[in-house]
Amino acid sequence: MGYREATPIQQQAIPLILEGKDLIACAQTGTGKTASYLLPVLNNISKTEKKHTHTLILAPTRELAQQIDQQVEGLGYFTGISSVAVYGGGDGIIYAQQQRAMKEGVEIIIATPGRLIAHLNSGTVKTEHLKCLILDEADRMLDMGFLDDIMRIISFLPKKRQTLLFSATMPPKIRTLAKSVLHDPAQINLAVSQPAAGIDQQVYKVHDEQKIPLLRILLQQKEYKSVIIFASTKEKVKTLYKALKETKIQVKAFHSDLEQAEREEIMLAFRNRQLQVLIGTDVISRGIDIEGISLVVNFDAPADAEDYIHRIGRTARAETTGTAITLVNERDQRKLQNIEALIGRSVPIMQLPAEIGEQAVFRPLKAGGSKNRRNSNQGRFKNKNKKHNSSTRPHGEKNKDV
Repeated sequence: MGYREATPIQQQAIPLILEGKDLIACAQTGTGKTASYLLPVLNNISKTEKKHTHTLILAPTRELAQQIDQQVEGLGYFTGISSVAVYGGGDGIIYAQQQRAMKEGVEIIIATPGRLIAHLNSGTVKTEHLKCLILDEADRMLDMGFLDDIMRIISFLPKKRQTLLFSATMPPKIRTLAKSVLHDPAQINLAVSQPAAGIDQQVYKVHDEQKIPLLRILLQQKEYKSVIIFASTKEKVKTLYKALKETKIQVKAFHSDLEQAEREEIMLAFRNRQLQVLIGTDVISRGIDIEGISLVVNFDAPADAEDYIHRIGRTARAETTGTAITLVNERDQRKLQNIEALIGRSVPIMQLPAEIGEQAVFRPLKAGGSKNRRNSNQGRFKNKNKKHNSSTRPHGEKNKDV
């Protein structure tokens, strides 16, 4: 697969996992963390004699679950180790296929929490021999309201097991989760809140009506082979898709109203460079590991400064270079301020092209305000977790945009 040297997270995590230690690993996306837990897990499974479910991996989105499953297939190609990706959003046929695979027995299950609970309730999943639980993108799962589901899943698992928690950020709620489900864990903390050095970060200050005309110009000024555009809502994604579709740009919208087969077809086309521009929400800001993305555009500035890191981290992966452009309106000034505080420097303000109109001039920000919305919203997330009752939700996911 072209691996020559271990990345820092792999160098530190693999020996600890092989020793059987529980682990908290904090590392940003694009650092090779998936292989850092899959390689030692595959090694451990290859030494077992009987075939049973050895490892359960929980992931926040179906796209990440599918991607991890593909990595298992690639890394474990010659081992004969089996795996299945378990996620919602499909029809009854997909559910039946997942059920059949788990009944027949697979060594690794990669699942989104909501769909896995449906299978656990039906008695499909046998966990008595499980040796390892992995929580991938744990912070994102908690942000999406999956805490109750995670704790319920853990109640089905053997108490004696190895537990690995991987997270791009380490807010207090992750520490609390770790204390409740891990035993004397080793800790790895790599530079979390810094974008890759190869990203050329830019900001355009604009009025709302200038955003789409500017985006069209930016996409036509330079031949970007592969572009991801982030919008704040599914409705914005659809509106932006209609606006760009009128041009000659090869563009597709990626959102939860699409059938699973459509989503997979779009992602495959994007991976294979048959599609130039992909528009989506933060559902594609993590875990979509595609090298060679040349441009990331934040059509809307992210509400959380740390999500900025994950969005622009789609470009300049594997020591390449790329461009990240954020469009900031007057309402988003505070968000830009929070981003700059997080990364420790100012992002250059670019001059608007003449045909877009006059440069936007905003009123100065008032002093004060939250430095990081994630921290100020901990109470909201906590209440959100209490509000959802997974036992009353059929085979769906907690967040429709998952």
